[in-house]
Amino acid sequence: MAGTSVNPPSGKTEGRAFRRVVLKLSGEVLAGEDKQGINVKIIRGLAEEIREIHRETGGIEMAIVIGGGNIFRGVSAASDGMDRAIADYMGMMATVINGLALQDFLEKEGLVTRLQTAIEIKSVAEPFIRRKAIRHLEKKRIVILAGGTGNPYFTTDTTAALRAVELDADVIFKATKVDGVYDSDPVKNPAAKRYRHLSFKDALMKQLKVMDSTAFSLCLDNKMPIQVFDMGKEGNLKKAVQGHAIGTLIDATGESEFYE
Repeated sequence: MAGTSVNPPSGKTEGRAFRRVVLKLSGEVLAGEDKQGINVKIIRGLAEEIREIHRETGGIEMAIVIGGGNIFRGVSAASDGMDRAIADYMGMMATVINGLALQDFLEKEGLVTRLQTAIEIKSVAEPFIRRKAIRHLEKKRIVILAGGTGNPYFTTDTTAALRAVELDADVIFKATKVDGVYDSDPVKNPAAKRYRHLSFKDALMKQLKVMDSTAFSLCLDNKMPIQVFDMGKEGNLKKAVQGHAIGTLIDATGESEFYE
């Protein structure tokens, strides 16, 4: 556990001041409208927002798990005939590229960071060591976690769930390009309703694709809340950190409810 800090009680996060969070960023978020590559305007804006949050909260402990889909998608390559393990390792290395870019822009904003990877690349990053990552967080450093789990066949969603549990985080912020979880596909069904709060039980029963099954099982078994929100909307990350009801909160408490 991280020093003497204690997780707040499980439940809804509205109004809660978080101690430690894991932010899961998809690679596509960094690409923005470009669809591929790294959009400098997007990553600079993200770094500025994290700097503002860090200062206003007095140094919230934040670990960032980053994807690589803007550079290379292992699953897509495997479906086109590439060996799945090789494709996944290539995807892991893409996350390191994104991690380096994010680290650069965060440090330009005056933040102290550490980039850790699950696959050893000594020239550019530390290896992921749980106790070392926790110590960095306690010192208010932003820890960027790249390289996935270090193993093929696992997604960055699974990485986020695993690291959140390992690092004793309060919540996973799943920052995506959608504004929450719906009861059906809003593209196909204009009447689809967006959840404000979703229980793990209902997510399982309704087979809602919150995360891949391995990641979701880790969160379920360890009662790790997940908040899904649109990263593209300015100020959403700050609102999430402040405990406001944005997007969809998935946890083990209470009944599911929709936005009115």
